[in-house]
Amino acid sequence: MNKAKVEGFVKTLLAEIGEDPKREGLVATPKRVVKAYEFLTSGYQQDIKKVMNKAVFKEKYDEMVLVKNIDFFSLCEHHLLPFYGKVHIAYIPDGKIVGLSKIPRIVEVFARRLQVQERMTSEIAETLEKYLQPKGVAVVAEAFHMCMMMRGVEKQNSSATTSSMLGVFKDDARTRVEFLELISHKYF
Repeated sequence: MNKAKVEGFVKTLLAEIGEDPKREGLVATPKRVVKAYEFLTSGYQQDIKKVMNKAVFKEKYDEMVLVKNIDFFSLCEHHLLPFYGKVHIAYIPDGKIVGLSKIPRIVEVFARRLQVQERMTSEIAETLEKYLQPKGVAVVAEAFHMCMMMRGVEKQNSSATTSSMLGVFKDDARTRVEFLELISHKYF
């Protein structure tokens, strides 16, 4: 990122919306915006292969592995406004498992890019399928979108749910139902 160039864009934006970029409260805003966007789009600089970092292990375990309530924050590619929520991920191993901490890290890689929720959900599922070759992968993302809450339809209590079901989660209704029941239960 060309930080100086982006800072210039932010100064221009502030002036175009009717603000004074030289006002005391706004003088450091361009630098802060650059720093924020570096963090919010850091997924572009991450390589999934490095994130997985030799964390795939041979294991005979063949029951569902579920990590749920993974918080995420992303930016809508249509308005550059935040959307945020939770992702629930399950897979059924077929000889390979992954270190559990890698699952939220995969979410972060894709959430920290300009996104649409539908694509993010699919990218997470496809990544697990690629690296683990499991019997199936299930991903459900539930999110609130500031572009729907702050502007446009202004519906503060509406949320969006997307899913990606691969392998047995797509082909076997019982497996899919088990996953959906598990993510709906509150244990803690």
